[in-house]
Amino acid sequence: MPATLTGQLVVAISSRALFDFEAENQVFEAADDHAYMALQQQRLDEPAPPGVAFSLVEKLLGFNAGETPRVEVVVLSRNDPISGMRVFRSARHYGLGIERGVFTRGASPWRYLRPLGAQLFLSTNEGDVRQALGAGVAAARVMPHAARASAAHPNELRIAFDGDAVLFSDEAEQVFQRDGLDAFREHESSRAHLPLPAGPFKPVLAALQRLQQTPSGGMKVRTALVTARSAPAHERAIRTLMDWDIAVDEAMFLGGLAKGEFLREFEPDFFFDDQMGHVESAAAHVPAGQVTAGIVNAG
Repeated sequence: MPATLTGQLVVAISSRALFDFEAENQVFEAADDHAYMALQQQRLDEPAPPGVAFSLVEKLLGFNAGETPRVEVVVLSRNDPISGMRVFRSARHYGLGIERGVFTRGASPWRYLRPLGAQLFLSTNEGDVRQALGAGVAAARVMPHAARASAAHPNELRIAFDGDAVLFSDEAEQVFQRDGLDAFREHESSRAHLPLPAGPFKPVLAALQRLQQTPSGGMKVRTALVTARSAPAHERAIRTLMDWDIAVDEAMFLGGLAKGEFLREFEPDFFFDDQMGHVESAAAHVPAGQVTAGIVNAG
């Protein structure tokens, strides 16, 4: 019987999101892939430093301590196979249980998300992220220079999500962009009893809740909704989560305040938001990525 990943949370991640390859990337941008490959080959025995999404991956894999694997992390990278050797060696150095990878030497790898059954894709390449989202896979463009995760919660995976265009559809955001704040508030107040359609990251939040309900390996999950909504528009967001039978541990309705300092206090291993302004505010304090979905990212 062939191996199967059915029943697991499958996360695909680019090598540059998992490890800090920024110095090597400068060589690639200044020359060509041959110089990059040569440098990676020279550094095969040198573990790459942890990247922005390293803590997220390390903690997710911590749920595999039991007999049944619950999370599969696959490297899905535009890197060449030689560079892929360094990725696997670096993963082994840090004790990361990563065994599968696809390396495409410059070609877009997003098309392999479907046979993997991936529910989440993290990459520094915006084009690949957009294609993944278009194919129905939750995806985010990782900010390679974002702050690294806090070490204060070694046994707790912490993830924060924006609401509109991330957990929820961008239905309400379209009203705000077209007609302004007052129209947005009226739209949401009059529809407080109607659940919002699902956004690209609803399946990810649902998968995290399953991990949260049956923790293993001493690992726990803590989630947060961090949104620019405020009262009375908060009610529809909460009622939507209730309708889905999905709970979050913390909810921050910030009414347009900068999210970065609030996220600094929550200390997530990763934060997902569709708007670059919020992502940049967050990235000064925590690992962050842009979900390039919805009306604000159209075009």
